[in-house]
Amino acid sequence: MTDDIALSALSGLEPERAARVRSLIRDVPDYPAEGILFRDITPLLADAAGLADVLDGFATAVADLGEIDMVAGMEARGFLFGAPLATKLGVGFLPLRKAGKLPPPVERVDYDLEYGSASIELRAGTLQPGSRVLLVDDVLATGGTAAAAADLVRRSGGVVAGLAFLLELVALHGRERLGGHEVTTLLQVGPAQE
Repeated sequence: MTDDIALSALSGLEPERAARVRSLIRDVPDYPAEGILFRDITPLLADAAGLADVLDGFATAVADLGEIDMVAGMEARGFLFGAPLATKLGVGFLPLRKAGKLPPPVERVDYDLEYGSASIELRAGTLQPGSRVLLVDDVLATGGTAAAAADLVRRSGGVVAGLAFLLELVALHGRERLGGHEVTTLLQVGPAQE
């Protein structure tokens, strides 16, 4: 069976390093339900060299976005990549939290998911007007959470410089919901984008 994760999108790494990152993503068949192939990034997070390679890949991939003032991570796995990436880029980090996790006052965006609705919040006043923000998360699937996060940054006075993801599930077309934004993914699952 051939691998359905494209390594070519792992920008800035030599082929051996990119292949090693891929080898640290565990494929778990039939989880959380039959017929689903879950991509477990826990082994990647536990490997210092692999995690450093991913952060290098992110930093290289977003270099063309111009000046970035802040990195914002979407709860919860966006925190795992967003905070160390912000440190690497020499900028601050904004946690975009699920509803009810931050004390008031907060900015909030409600959005629909395929199975219900959710909300995402940012502490009011933490984002300076006009700040260029890079949004980071682990997976781009349908794009609902990412679109809501971009909306939250805009409503809070920021400018979305771009969005960056470790994995993109190409078949779910999440990129289409993020029209008008620069989207960077390090690894693509499924057929490559044309």
